[in-house]
Amino acid sequence: MTLARLESLTASLLRSKLDAVVLNPGPTLTYLTGQQFHLMERPVVLFVAPGKDPVLVLPELEALKADQLPYKVQAVTYGETPSEWDDAFRKAAQVLGLDGKQIGVEPRQLRLLEFRYVKAGAPEAEFPDASETLAQLRLRKDKAEVDAMRHAVKIAQDSLEAVIPLIKIGMTERDLANELVIQLFKHGSDPELPFPPIVSSGPNSANPHASPSDRTLQAGDMLVVDWGAAYQHYISDLTRTFAVGKVDAEFQKIHNIVQEANAAGRAAGKPGVPCSAVDIAAREVIEKSGYGKYFNHRTGHGIGMEAHEDPYMRGDNLQLLETGMAYTVEPGIYLSNRNGVRIEDNMVVTENGAESLSDMPRDIKEVG
Repeated sequence: MTLARLESLTASLLRSKLDAVVLNPGPTLTYLTGQQFHLMERPVVLFVAPGKDPVLVLPELEALKADQLPYKVQAVTYGETPSEWDDAFRKAAQVLGLDGKQIGVEPRQLRLLEFRYVKAGAPEAEFPDASETLAQLRLRKDKAEVDAMRHAVKIAQDSLEAVIPLIKIGMTERDLANELVIQLFKHGSDPELPFPPIVSSGPNSANPHASPSDRTLQAGDMLVVDWGAAYQHYISDLTRTFAVGKVDAEFQKIHNIVQEANAAGRAAGKPGVPCSAVDIAAREVIEKSGYGKYFNHRTGHGIGMEAHEDPYMRGDNLQLLETGMAYTVEPGIYLSNRNGVRIEDNMVVTENGAESLSDMPRDIKEVG
């Protein structure tokens, strides 16, 4: 499978008129090699150029990883003396004849550390953005990828179900988040979670990206839990909102509105439909209810090996959905200094529509 992915990348490079790409540890490198490399102070870079064996620059202590790759690579190793590392990158560039060529990079992933060594190895090269070329590789998930994501969803849902009976008025957001992390690992998540869980209550729940704090859960709070698991490098990203004790009728109403918007967004996806249609379908529900200005983010984003990747469910994104694309639907309403509500599901585009990989109940549940 990884060999086919490498062949797909080289074909894409030829179409995009790039002479090569460079990749450091991250999702794309794992996708192409099946190996997890450390992102650390010692640079690791894979050079891929059409028609030639890839070249992998890595420290001597990780040399065995080159032998574990599913296809032949030329390994260039270096020792612990940083002053000698430039030589390894110069050798890699020379092996592939890259100086003066177009070498694509991933701006969101490639650090200045690695870029400086690559640039020193090929000082006359140009380094255009290869994000679109690389994103296309991972955009459409195959059955094995969807199965891994489905399992990541199950781990996440089972973990939160185990935590719900433990939620009590007076416990802190941080304590709840810590217990959720424990359950994620107990239920089989990969050691590296896709992101730290968001557990936010009351006024904090009106901040979509709040971090768990020492605030204690109080009666009348809405409680937002945004969490996910990882399985074989693929992730889930879910959100459910609970009522802590009895909540005001307005927040019950808002929860119903968000639940309806979530359903509309999930129903909107299918092959040939623009991503914008998913956003519009969910947003219209909230706007018609009079809360449009309180929904202040896009309806969703792509998921796979990263928690945020292509495609993005924005009102201006005319990219057409295709079978195998995976994304979130996560509308929300946030009333500053009061409460917030968000409901998020993970979707994959099928031949005739879009399937929700998540099925945890979305209706309001009282906890505490």
